[in-house]
Amino acid sequence: MIGIENMALVGSELAILWQDGTEHFIPLEALRKACPCASCQGEPDALGRVVRPERPSGPGSEQLSAFDFVGGYAVQLSWADGHNTGIYSFDYLRKLAEDLPH
Repeated sequence: MIGIENMALVGSELAILWQDGTEHFIPLEALRKACPCASCQGEPDALGRVVRPERPSGPGSEQLSAFDFVGGYAVQLSWADGHNTGIYSFDYLRKLAEDLPH
């Protein structure tokens, strides 16, 4: 796992400087759509079927209001609409960044 050296909000993107010197700029819209929490991605019901709820989109849903590091492995993003339950592991963020079209 590669850690994060620095992170900052730059316009409508989250800029990440990784400890290996790589930089990524991830659009906030992509981060919100990829929120890993159960409310956004769904969770299995009693029969194991994953029920994916409709994700609300409204004022503030793609505006980042804060971010906090969780231990040495993840970041919790807080959105202006009050959503803050997604914990983005460093590995997950790196994969998101690398999978974005260039």
